[in-house]
Amino acid sequence: MRPHPLVFSDLDGTLLDHHTYSYAGAVSALERLRKSDIPLILTSSKTRAEIEALQQRIQLEYPFIVENGGGLVFPPAYDALALPQAEAVEHGRMLRLGRPYAEIRRFFATVQEQFQLRGFGDMGCEEVAARTGLTAAEAALASRREFSEPFVFQVRERPDELAAMAATHGLALTKGGRFYHLLAADQDKGRAVRAAREIFAASGYAIRCAIGLGDSANDCEMLAAVDIPVLIPHPDGQFEPLALPGLRRAPAPGSQGWGTMIHQLLDELERS
Repeated sequence: MRPHPLVFSDLDGTLLDHHTYSYAGAVSALERLRKSDIPLILTSSKTRAEIEALQQRIQLEYPFIVENGGGLVFPPAYDALALPQAEAVEHGRMLRLGRPYAEIRRFFATVQEQFQLRGFGDMGCEEVAARTGLTAAEAALASRREFSEPFVFQVRERPDELAAMAATHGLALTKGGRFYHLLAADQDKGRAVRAAREIFAASGYAIRCAIGLGDSANDCEMLAAVDIPVLIPHPDGQFEPLALPGLRRAPAPGSQGWGTMIHQLLDELERS
C-alpha cells in the first residue's frame, strides 16, 4: 500500500469560516483529498451529532474526534480497523476517551453560582443558537453533549481559579473560539490524535505523515501530536500565540487559508 498522509483538522475558524460556518474556500482542497484517498479526520469541540451532520453535508465518511478529544468515532466504512475497546453507537463505533457528561455537569453545578457560569446544559436551543450563530436545528445537535460542557462566565472571568478547583476533581478547562470547555483532565485533541494514529498503524494503514490544522488554544495539543502543524489566523488576521517546532502559518483565515495550505502541503509531498 502506498503511504498516505492523515489530515487532522479543527472546524470552527479553521475548515469552517468563523462567522458564517462556510467551507467555500476549501472545496477544491476537500475534493483533492477525496480523489487522493487521504483521510480527513475532523477534530473538534463539536458533538458527535454535529459532526455526523456536517460529514453528510460535505460528503465525507472518515473517522472523527468529538468534543475536544472526548471520543473517537469510526463510521462503518472503517469496520476493518482493529478497535477492541470501542463500543457500538449509531452509525459506527466509538472509542470513549473522556468522562461522561453527567459527571461533568455534577461538578459544574457545584461551582456555577460561585463563578457565575452559564453552560449549554442551562441554555435552551434558542440561546445556544443566539450565542453561536447556528440555526435552531444545529443548536439542538450542539446541545447533545457526551463528554464536555461549553460555558461562559457571566461576570468577571476567573479561569485560573476555576481550573484549579476543577483539577482537584480530575477535570480541566480549555478555551475555544467562543466558549470555555469543562472536560476530563486527561482529555485533549492530542491524545485522541495519537490514538487514531496508533489504530491506523496497527491496522496496517501506511501512514506517510500526519498533518494538523487549527486556529485556537485548544488546538495546541493536536498540533503538537502531528508531523506538520498548521496554524490558521483568526478573522482579524492575528494568530494564536502558539510556539511549536515546524509550525506553518496559513496566509488567510478560515476555509480560504485551510484550502491554500492543504494544496501547498500536498504539492510538497508529491514533489518529495
